[in-house]
Amino acid sequence: MMRVLVTGAGGFVAGRVIPVLSGAGFGVRAATRTDAFVSGGEGIETVPVGEIGPDTDWRSALKGIEAIVHLAGRAHVMTDTAVEPLAEYRCVNLEGTRELAEQAVAAGVRRFVHMSSVKVNGERAMPDHPFTETDRPAPKDAYGQSKWEAEEALRDIGRERDLEVVVLRPPLVYGPGVKGNFLKLLSLCDKAPPLPLASASNRRSFIHVGNLADAVRLCLSHPAAGGETFLLRDGEDMSMPELIHRLAVALGRPARLFPAPCSLLRTLAILAGRRATAERLLESLVVDDRKIREVLAWQPPFSVLEGLTETAAWYASRNRR
Repeated sequence: MMRVLVTGAGGFVAGRVIPVLSGAGFGVRAATRTDAFVSGGEGIETVPVGEIGPDTDWRSALKGIEAIVHLAGRAHVMTDTAVEPLAEYRCVNLEGTRELAEQAVAAGVRRFVHMSSVKVNGERAMPDHPFTETDRPAPKDAYGQSKWEAEEALRDIGRERDLEVVVLRPPLVYGPGVKGNFLKLLSLCDKAPPLPLASASNRRSFIHVGNLADAVRLCLSHPAAGGETFLLRDGEDMSMPELIHRLAVALGRPARLFPAPCSLLRTLAILAGRRATAERLLESLVVDDRKIREVLAWQPPFSVLEGLTETAAWYASRNRR
C-alpha cells in the first residue's frame, strides 16, 4: 500500500481526491493548516502543518510517506487586494512548493503530483488551436506566473534530486462543493433572469472534480507519469450559452437567453471594470488532452451530463429550503 500525503486537505479538490485515493487502496495522510478533521474514508490520518510558505516544517507530515499530492496553494482571485500580489503568490505557490519538495526528497519521497493550472498556458485558446503541453507558457497574471515558476522549481529538483514530478494543469474545476465563479453561475442559473448571452459562440474546457481526482489517482501509480505534464478536461467543450442551458435543465429552471452583440457586452464590461468577467463569459479557452489519454490511457469516469447533474443536485440540496 502506497502512503500518500495530500496537502490542502481542507479544500474543494482534496474533498474528492482523498476519498478516491482511500477507496483505491492508498494510505492517505491529510495535511491541513489547522487541526481540522478531514473525512474521506476509514484510516485517514490528519496532520496540521500551519501556513504554507518557505518556513513550513513538513518533517512530521512526511514521515513514512512515499508520494505527495500537492493541492495546497494561494488560490486565484478575480480582484486581488494585496499590495504586491506576485510576492504573495510566490511566497505560497513557489517558495512553499519548493520547500515541500526539498523536504520530501530528504524524507525519501519518490513521486510528487503537483496541481498547477491551465493559466500557466494563458487565458485564451481557440478551438482550432487549443492549448497543449508543448506550448510556450504565457501566464497573464500573478497567480499563473507563480504556478509556472513552481513547475520550473519542481522540475529542477526532480532532475537534480531524483524526484518523479507529475504536473497537472486543469481548466476550471466544478463539482459538488465548488466555490468562486462556478458557484456564482449556479446561483444565476437558479434565479433564471434574462441574460444577453445567446450570441456568444465561444468554447471552453472544464473538468469535473471527480475526473480530476481520478487523474490524480492514476498519476500516482502509473510508471509512465513520472516527469510529465498533462492538460486535462472532461472531453466535451461548451459555449457559455450551452453551459447555462445545461445547468438550467439540471436545476429544473428555464434558460432565458437573448441575443446581444458580444462587442457591446465587452465594451460595457470594460466601462464597468468587469473586463475579466466578460472574458470568462465570451472568450474561448480550450485544451487538448490527448497526451494523458494516450500516455496513461486515461478516460474520465464522469461524462459532462453526469458531472453537471451531480453539481446541480448538490447546489439545490443546500440552497433550496
